[in-house]
Formats: sequence, C-alpha cells, structure tokens
Amino acid sequence: QVQLVESGGDLVQSGGSLRLSCAASRIISSIYTMGWYRQAPGKQRELVASVTMGGNTNYANSVKGRFTISRDNAKNTVYLQMNSLKPEDTAVYYCNNHPPITNYWGQGTQVTVSS
Repeated sequence: QVQLVESGGDLVQSGGSLRLSCAASRIISSIYTMGWYRQAPGKQRELVASVTMGGNTNYANSVKGRFTISRDNAKNTVYLQMNSLKPEDTAVYYCNNHPPITNYWGQGTQVTVSS
C-alpha cells in the first residue's frame, strides 16, 4: 500500500506557473510509471502526464509544451511543473500509478486559474 499526498495547488492568474508535488509514503522506485491526473467540475478524471522509471514522459495534448512531469526516486516524490496556465487548467490534481490503482488515490490539490 502506498499513500500519496499532493501539494502545491493555489489560485493563480492566467499565464502564471505552479509546481505540484506528490510525496509517497514509501519508495516509488518500484512503481514503473507514475502519472498526474486532474478532475474539473462536472468532468471525468483525466491523465495529464506520466513518467516512467527511466524518465520517459508523455503528455495530454492540452498540456503539451506547458507542463513538465518529473520524478525523484531518492525523495519518493513526483513533480508537475505547470507554466502558461489557462482557466481550463482549473481542476483538482492527483497523482497515482499509471494506470491508476484505486487504493492509491489521495485528496488531491486544487488548482484554480483566473482569467
């Protein structure tokens, strides 16, 4: 069992930046692929970005070129650097294994982008 705690969400203006962190309760080096997900009001949760153990990354088209996912296995932490934020990025952001494991969902962190 892994507990994941997301942090770093905030209210920012359009065009601003945020860095989200996901701290794991135990080593994540054995988790091959980690992902950041988000859920906007009234919408389904969607995968935003993923990173493999070796550092290979993938991004949703909507965030490509603006978001960067990274992981630090020594610190058991996964990051999401978000630049050029848009109002449509407003959502609760979560991290999880990819594909997600139900028991791993944390509380998420709220990101709100004002226009």
